[in-house]
Amino acid sequence: MMTELNLLDDSADNTLLDADTLAVSELIKDREIPRFITIEGPIGVGKTTLAKRLAESFNYETMLERAEENPFLAGFYKNRRQNALATQLSFLFQRAQQIQDMRQQDLFSPVRISDFLIEKDRLFARANLDDNEFNLYEQVYSQITIDAPKPDLVIYLQAPVDALMDRILQRGISVERSIDRDYLELLNEAYSEFFLYYDDAPLLIVNCADIDFINNDDHYLTLIDYMLNVRGGRHYFNPTIFS
Repeated sequence: MMTELNLLDDSADNTLLDADTLAVSELIKDREIPRFITIEGPIGVGKTTLAKRLAESFNYETMLERAEENPFLAGFYKNRRQNALATQLSFLFQRAQQIQDMRQQDLFSPVRISDFLIEKDRLFARANLDDNEFNLYEQVYSQITIDAPKPDLVIYLQAPVDALMDRILQRGISVERSIDRDYLELLNEAYSEFFLYYDDAPLLIVNCADIDFINNDDHYLTLIDYMLNVRGGRHYFNPTIFS
């Protein structure tokens, strides 16, 4: 489902709008925008950063992962084997609750941007749990009713491990200091395999190795322009091609 937005109010003083708002408004004028956009990708790739900026540009609500509320996450990064099951179940319950809350609030079909797919929960579970733990996880998963809405567009952000390591270091989140290269390689492989077969929604795969959605407005605006042309199937965006 798509929606049309016009961020410029003719009765307002447009001189109060910053250049970014004006540029986005002109870019999306009279164009259909996906009503529910989901952004996915490994740790450090920029999911939440992009979700927040798109939400601000489109005047959308956000549904963001709350990793800081998982009490087992810091221990997981220090010792994945020991803390994997508790961490994964905590995320499962949290994400299921967020989706349930969204469903209850969805009386007027608000437009949203999320930085996670519920399907990613099983992806992480399969990557982090041993067979016995995963069987237990699957039993719990099967008992939870998760009526997740299908996105109108999924944006999958990719980046090499070196770039992820640099970005994690730069953002300086204390619980992430223990994340090692092997874990990021594991996640990159898991995501690549998952999206190789993903066909539940239109998919835009973005090469984020050399992209900066915050400080490079040309990258950001070019991405918006490209994504608004996606209507189905699988598409690839590499900013260096359009520079």
